[in-house]
Amino acid sequence: MEDPQKRISFMGANYVAQQVGYHMTQGWGEGDSSTNAYFRPIETFAQRFEALLLAIRGMGFSLMDLWMAQLNWSWATPEHVTIARDLLQRYDVRIVSLAGYFGATRREFEAACSLARNLDVSILGGSTGLLADDRALTVAILKQYGVRLGIENHPAEKTAQDMLDLIGDGGDGFIGTAVDTGWYATNGYDAVRAFEELYPHLIYVHLKDVLAPGAHDTCRYGQGCVDIPKCVETLERLGYQGIYSIEHEPEQFDPTEDCIAMREMLLKWLTQA
Repeated sequence: MEDPQKRISFMGANYVAQQVGYHMTQGWGEGDSSTNAYFRPIETFAQRFEALLLAIRGMGFSLMDLWMAQLNWSWATPEHVTIARDLLQRYDVRIVSLAGYFGATRREFEAACSLARNLDVSILGGSTGLLADDRALTVAILKQYGVRLGIENHPAEKTAQDMLDLIGDGGDGFIGTAVDTGWYATNGYDAVRAFEELYPHLIYVHLKDVLAPGAHDTCRYGQGCVDIPKCVETLERLGYQGIYSIEHEPEQFDPTEDCIAMREMLLKWLTQA
């Protein structure tokens, strides 16, 4: 049986509010833009990306989901990528998915897929505007780069059926879903039910708890309304063999201590399963 520690990843977007001092008052876009601005300059990229990896390693993680604001396909140069690869190898951290928005045009989506392949990543967990505009082209690009798109449910996808409508025929297995348990809960939909209904199309899992339906205040496992242990139990019963991304993106405080605790909880549940 595989070591459960090799199935747990840290979501880079957990640090969405870090660059505004954990005082994010203008929504997600504020954290996104400030993080892009922080990591983009090539003169400081090595130092700042290294600090990110050291923080993740310090929490006990060896896997991470790279949030696009931390190395964005829209500005990543070959030098950025070389630096990132060298640091990932030095600190023995593996990126298992890219997370975020992957553009709306052919050029943009190809840039995102190319970044994934250059980082030895085969999963995009997020969304692209190209899918609605040209589905056939989206699938063709995914196939060309050997990357799968896991569409992440957000406010618009309130039920599993909403997601199934987006997935359609699945693009020969190259289009599926990256389930965000927190957003289903925010929309008042049972995440366990979502896994049951979406499992044939499941590409990735963003394991998130939120305090209560109707809002999206993320929290430590066990403090919210998502039955995280039941989600894990259900996925293991269904035969999921992939990785679980620990996701917790508070706007007003550092999630580090929560993420350390959540990792220990998830380790226990996976071991029991």
